[in-house]
Amino acid sequence: MSVQENLILTMKNKLIQMEKFIAATSLLLLLILSLSQVILRNVFELGFSDIDVISRHLVLFITFMGAALACENSQHIKMDFINSLLDPALKQKLKQPLSIVSGVICSISLWYALQFWLDEYRYAPANEQLALYLALVVPLGFFTLSLHFFLSSFTLKLPKSN
Repeated sequence: MSVQENLILTMKNKLIQMEKFIAATSLLLLLILSLSQVILRNVFELGFSDIDVISRHLVLFITFMGAALACENSQHIKMDFINSLLDPALKQKLKQPLSIVSGVICSISLWYALQFWLDEYRYAPANEQLALYLALVVPLGFFTLSLHFFLSSFTLKLPKSN
């Protein structure tokens, strides 16, 4: 295995570890914040509005990191009726171009998500700064997805490493 291939595999493995950590931490935080909000509201008749904002964005963190991990393990949504019609050799030949196309589509989505966030940043009132910075999850998620697709297009021919 060449140095470039080893570097790409190492980068993929580190990215997967980071995504697992972010998804697990986000899920744990979501559970803690939701439970505390329910207890605060029902027992003490007190609640914090920022917890709802944080919870909404934690769901996005979990969704994007989960989507990236699903794409990495080829467990994402597929068009099974087309998949079952294709010859296995043709499927193998199409993996790399489809991975590149998916990476390009996610990169385009990243561009528009960044443009949207910059508009939000420009016009966000002072009381919505927390939601503004938490909304960076959308460009970050598309960046992660595009990075996975591009890295997988380079590593399709490499042996699997866990």
